[in-house]
Amino acid sequence: MTEPAPTLRSLLSRRDLGLALADPDLPAGALDAPLRWVHSSDLVDPTPFLADDLLLLTTGTQFAAGDGDEDDDARYVAYVARLQTRGVRGLGFGTEVARDGIPPALAVACREAGMPLFEVPYRTPFIALARANAEAIAAEAYARRTWALSAQRALSLAALRPDGLTATVAELAKQLDTWVGLYDAAGLLTHHTGGLSDEVLAGLAAEVGTVLRRGARAGSTLERDGARFTLQTLGRGGHLRGAIVIAGAGLDLEGRGVVTSVIAMAGLALEQNVGLDRAYAALRAGLVQSLLTDDPALARRVGREIWGALPPAPVVVAVAQIPSGRADAAAGWLELQATETRASLFHGRGPDGLVLVTAEGSPVPAQLAELFEAAVGVADPAPYSAVSRAHAQAVTALRRAAPGSAVAFAEVAATGVLAGLDSPDARARADAHLAPLRAHDAAHGSALVETVRVWLQHDARIDAAASALGVHRHTVRARVAQAQTLLGTDLGAFPARAELWAALVATG
Repeated sequence: MTEPAPTLRSLLSRRDLGLALADPDLPAGALDAPLRWVHSSDLVDPTPFLADDLLLLTTGTQFAAGDGDEDDDARYVAYVARLQTRGVRGLGFGTEVARDGIPPALAVACREAGMPLFEVPYRTPFIALARANAEAIAAEAYARRTWALSAQRALSLAALRPDGLTATVAELAKQLDTWVGLYDAAGLLTHHTGGLSDEVLAGLAAEVGTVLRRGARAGSTLERDGARFTLQTLGRGGHLRGAIVIAGAGLDLEGRGVVTSVIAMAGLALEQNVGLDRAYAALRAGLVQSLLTDDPALARRVGREIWGALPPAPVVVAVAQIPSGRADAAAGWLELQATETRASLFHGRGPDGLVLVTAEGSPVPAQLAELFEAAVGVADPAPYSAVSRAHAQAVTALRRAAPGSAVAFAEVAATGVLAGLDSPDARARADAHLAPLRAHDAAHGSALVETVRVWLQHDARIDAAASALGVHRHTVRARVAQAQTLLGTDLGAFPARAELWAALVATG
């Protein structure tokens, strides 16, 4: 991906400069750190005037006055330590100017500090090293700009292919010579260049999913198993379409420019799909309405032409309510599921929420609930001729589903018909029905509501109710008669008793 940066090793390899390394036994990488510039100074402490990643040249005049002193060695050690602390990458000593050869104490101090030290012969002016390094920096910059233009051209050609987005991601990985992954709106990895372990991929998917769920555009750095990754979301804030993740450390200016262009192209491509997605969503909604007439002919014919065959009967109908901030991501995820599992899923907007028609045993309804905090109701398996009934079952189950859960109609049906009274509408009707009894109890301290509840629980038997309440049977009979008067109904008839019991169940 990159040309070698200007380094001390590249300068030492220039035969025309005649440089000689004093001690080749150096720490690994000591000669390969990038050099920003070359500077010369004979100050005892030049560090206030130096920058990081710099090569310092000296003729050693700052040491001449102390030669032969007992603290000579200490002065060299302190000098080298100052340079190393400041971030100097190497020291060049110009010989035959102030003295012949490199001072042995300086060589020892550099060896012990791991500081590269080399001799600059008299015939090589210091400015020649500065010019050689500047030329290398300029050559590297030119090479990087040339690479960036070539990469942009290759990426543009990839974007014109039928599989433009995935082709662009693959080309980006090739140009950067690293792993690149493309994630959809649900945080699922849809394309990558391979080479990462399952554990790392799982960790990245979790991080990407968290970022996408926040819904805000973001660029961040992730770390997994000691490796660094750069993440960039795709799409507009609140309507994110996915993310691109790139392995490796930070990119230089040209590399960032190439990545930025890919992000822009990918974001534009995904945004341009929004209009098409809306048209498809409207068509799906129309086909859902057609299926709810219990005649699948139209949905089969149209669906086969665009998305493929409908799931085989018997099918499971589910109805989902998805938080508005997660709707786009959920739609993208469902499209991916429908594409990857042909003839096992159809979905579209319905009158009570998103309708899913899946093959029997499909995990999609439960996964949708878990991934997108959706409330999902799931009907019993049914033929296409009974989709409307299955839809009603799914809506009934949906009323019992909390966000992030999928409830099967079979679970609701097992609780009995009266469990359906647990709704605001039923409670409001029940409160109105029992209001006369409660008002009388409040005004007179009576226990009409409790008495009729126990009476009905004991199959309307006076003696059994009296025993349960701990009162005389005549008291129970009188209270039931008074309740009958207040309600204006004949509690000797089964429909009236059933109505009263339903009201008592609905109010708890």
